[in-house]
Amino acid sequence: MNKIEQAFQDHKQLIGFVTANDPDMQTTVNNVVALAKGGAGIVEIGIPFSDPVADGPVIQKADLRALRDPELSLQRIFTAVDEIRTQTNVPLVFLTYLNVVLQYGYERFCQDCQKHGVSGAIIPDLPYEEQDELLPLMNQYQLALIQLITLNSGSRIEKIAQRASGFIYLVSSLGVTGERDHFSNQLSRVVNSIKAVTDVPVAIGFGVHSTEQAHELVQFADGVIIGSAFVKLVATHKEHAPEHLSQFASEIKNAITD
Repeated sequence: MNKIEQAFQDHKQLIGFVTANDPDMQTTVNNVVALAKGGAGIVEIGIPFSDPVADGPVIQKADLRALRDPELSLQRIFTAVDEIRTQTNVPLVFLTYLNVVLQYGYERFCQDCQKHGVSGAIIPDLPYEEQDELLPLMNQYQLALIQLITLNSGSRIEKIAQRASGFIYLVSSLGVTGERDHFSNQLSRVVNSIKAVTDVPVAIGFGVHSTEQAHELVQFADGVIIGSAFVKLVATHKEHAPEHLSQFASEIKNAITD
């Protein structure tokens, strides 16, 4: 069983997200550790990209802030992961885009993820039909290629779910990432459809930003994914963000375990 799936054993999980190098790499390390201490069972690290097509304005701005550093490289992010690993064993997942992985090299990326203790990757612009080149390497290096399912996946749900490992990322609504006040009443139906064909945990993301929402969603899902709300705290508090991230993560964790 993948380390990510193990995190869900008998627990509803909070999956937190921060952007690497926002506002700097040392703060990123501190932010990840703070999220873990606050109760996040898994942490996504966003690899900054110039055209993050799945992300809304909050995360887009975080990417732009991170990319102001001309020395930023994927290798520096792996070095930051090494430092994170000295302080926490929380499962880590990269959120990235296919061009980043392609330029780095598919096998090199997988090798380095395994070497540095990253358990998987979310690649929003890599559809199911185009995974055959990368997925075997992910499997070879015991990494989870997190599958995304949307409210419009329909008849594709079964084949996507059967390929899944780690957890399934259920996109709560159409559009890009960002806080939302309301979610589709179809979410529970889609979760049931997924669970009918796989035992891989299902976590809901895109828009979750309050304790009330998190509590509501874990009544039928295995976890919630929070990104923009954490990134906003980093934008506001910069190097002082860790204490705020830890506090908010603790509030969400309490809400989903009540």
